[in-house]
Amino acid sequence: MIDALLPPLCLSCHAQVGEPGTLCPACWSKLVFVAPPFCACCGLPFEFDMGADALCGACLGDPPRFGRARAVFRYDDASRVLILRLKHGDRLEGVPAFARWMARAGGDILAEADLLVPVPLHRWRLLSRRYNQAALLVNALARQSGVTAIPDLLERRRRTPPQGHLNRAGRVKNVAGAFSLAERHKPTLQGKRVVLIDDVLTSGATVGECAKVLLREGAAAVDVLTLGRVIRVE
Repeated sequence: MIDALLPPLCLSCHAQVGEPGTLCPACWSKLVFVAPPFCACCGLPFEFDMGADALCGACLGDPPRFGRARAVFRYDDASRVLILRLKHGDRLEGVPAFARWMARAGGDILAEADLLVPVPLHRWRLLSRRYNQAALLVNALARQSGVTAIPDLLERRRRTPPQGHLNRAGRVKNVAGAFSLAERHKPTLQGKRVVLIDDVLTSGATVGECAKVLLREGAAAVDVLTLGRVIRVE
C-alpha cells in the first residue's frame, strides 16, 4: 500500500524504481565506476595495467601522507547530482546504498581497518547544514563492514573558506592546521589503522592534512575512502 501511494524513486532522476534507495538502469549506466587498473596509492585509474604496485607520477613525485585512497565512482555530471543532494539537499535516503558501494570499492582497505573516521565540519558549518555527510557515511559503512566508527575523533578547529576556486597549492595552504584530534579519543587511536571517509576526493589536500594529524597523534596507518573522485583530464 505504501509503495502504491509513495512508490520508490530513482536517487538521481526520480523515475520509479523497484526498491527504495536505488538508481534506475539509465542513471546507473551513466556512472563511471573506479575499478582496476589504478594507482596502488591514490587510486587514480590507469589506461593500461601497469602492475599491482604501480604508482602514478604524482604519487612518485610527492607521496601523499595517507597510504591508499579508494573511491566508488568518478565525480562528473552524472554523479554530481547524487553527492550535492546528499551534501546540501537534505536527501539522505541514498546513504545506505552509498555505504554498500563504498564497502565494495574499499574492500581491501576495510579488511585491514580498525577505525572509520569522517573528515569533520567546523561547528558553524555543521550548525547551518545540520549534519556532516561524511559522518552519515561513516555510520552506515560501519554497519556494513563491522569496523568501529568514531564520528567525532577529529575536530575542525578553524573554519576554512570554500576551496572550489583554489589550485592544489592553495588548498594545501587553506587547510593547514585546520584539524586536531579530540583529546578524549587519543588513547583509542594509538596503533590503530584508520580509514578516513569523505564524500569527494579532489586534490587530496584535506584528507592529507587529516592524515598528518592522525599519524602524528599515534595512528599506525591512514587510508582514505570516498564516494566520488575528481579525475582531471590533462
